Amino acid sequence: MRAVGHRVGPYEEFEAFVAGAAGRLLHVAVLLTGEPEPARRLLAGALARTYANWRRLRGDDPYDFTRQELCGAFARAGRRHHGGAGILARLSPLERVVLVLRVYEGVAEGVTAAQLGLPAERVRVLCDRAVAAMRARETA
Repeated sequence: MRAVGHRVGPYEEFEAFVAGAAGRLLHVAVLLTGEPEPARRLLAGALARTYANWRRLRGDDPYDFTRQELCGAFARAGRRHHGGAGILARLSPLERVVLVLRVYEGVAEGVTAAQLGLPAERVRVLCDRAVAAMRARETA
């Protein structure tokens, strides 16, 4: 039992963050990779980088940081993750990232573009192409 007035340290803060956000972040990772095991590895790496930067994140949203790390790692290693299983398997890795950020996570187009280092117009085209591919799959 904690003493009254005991301050919570960075490890406890990080632990609380992971307890609250890991489920949703894992879902994002599974949407990206299409497979549970690669998704767990991808998330573990993103959480490790978040923990390494935890003190620097004071005042920033650790969920946004972790999601950015997760998506960035997937985009950088996208060729290894191309294909796989899942509903998004026919999309390119970059299309998957854009679709997950824009549609599932609701990240603004400009923010998505900044996080991926792409022009906003490119993000719009990738998202439109991914949505069209998903709609074509529904009608096929």
